[in-house]
Amino acid sequence: MKSLLAVAFALLLTACASPALRGTGDLGIVIERASGSVAIVDNSARAVLARVEGLGDLSHASVVFSRDGRYGYVFGRDGGLTKVDLLERRITKRIIQAGNSIGGAISQDGRLVAAQNYQPGGVKVFDAQTLELLADIPATFGDGKQTSKVVGLADVPGNKFAYALFDAGEIWVADLSQPREPKVTKYRNIGSQPYDGLVTPDGRHYMAGLFGEDGVALIDLWKPEQGAKKILANYGKGAEKLPVFKMPHLRGWAVAGGRAYLPAIGRHEVLVVDTATWQEVGRIPVKGQPVFVMARPDGRQIWVNFAFPDYSHVQVIDTLEQKVVQTLAPGKAVLHMEFTPRGDNVWISARDDNRVVVFDTASFARLAELPAQNPSGIFFTSRAARIGF
Repeated sequence: MKSLLAVAFALLLTACASPALRGTGDLGIVIERASGSVAIVDNSARAVLARVEGLGDLSHASVVFSRDGRYGYVFGRDGGLTKVDLLERRITKRIIQAGNSIGGAISQDGRLVAAQNYQPGGVKVFDAQTLELLADIPATFGDGKQTSKVVGLADVPGNKFAYALFDAGEIWVADLSQPREPKVTKYRNIGSQPYDGLVTPDGRHYMAGLFGEDGVALIDLWKPEQGAKKILANYGKGAEKLPVFKMPHLRGWAVAGGRAYLPAIGRHEVLVVDTATWQEVGRIPVKGQPVFVMARPDGRQIWVNFAFPDYSHVQVIDTLEQKVVQTLAPGKAVLHMEFTPRGDNVWISARDDNRVVVFDTASFARLAELPAQNPSGIFFTSRAARIGF
């Protein structure tokens, strides 16, 4: 009898220690940049569930998710790669893999996590379960002694990663179908100082924005033999160059309704491009220098936030009317936005007000305010099902 009671008690303790039975589809992570912590949130309940500390320097941090949405992989500025369990609300593994890092990606099959590094430069690829290092691809160029900062890392179909070399003016596509034997295709002379990049939602085109010149480098991944071509060349021709207060973050570029909406560097405009021809078809004046230009999942709206001094505002573009239809003031220093999976709500971080604000995207009503410590990036697990996120 005593043995049966002991077994029952042990099972009870195990049940109490296990995470509550629930799905992960409406969970997410908010980066708390100043405190080296993340908040785990529920976007259905509009609530903060837990805070996880000890993630190092998160002054420029991003997150990708496992296929099942249970684990978030947080890339920190200090080169830290941290695996966070969203159900148990704790760190399961943390490594320092570089000296200076600004982001990463997860492979199509979910088995590989790749980090892009400024210092020492290059890409490192890890086993998603164990964080064991599988491949180290240095970003050397020229005479082989120079090393470039890596930017714009994105997963593309076929367990490949595409990324840009800022200092080299190159785009590389690494095939990791054999993780310990990566095969790298290099596209040289693609333009001056590619500073970020994205892959289109269908996984076909990789684009890298150019900081050293007006334009965007484009590669058709279905026809890689055609090499890279330049689009939007000289979009600022004849206009006075303005100081750039903050680099646009191109992962937020919006592709909707056969058009791409892109931030113009140093200009108070959103560029509109036909994705069939990759020709400019319009420009939409906005309040300031765009940083994130993001499409609501249905493509009807584009939400834009701005660099200093306009970084306490957000504007909404109607893609049918091709103009700004709403201006909001969510709080001081808006750094990021994230839509709920079907776009009914948008979450916006107001860093200097220590809060995340939730808006209804149809009525623009303010639905909730959540406390957060200097919040920046907001990442929902629905990204796990999207190419390039």
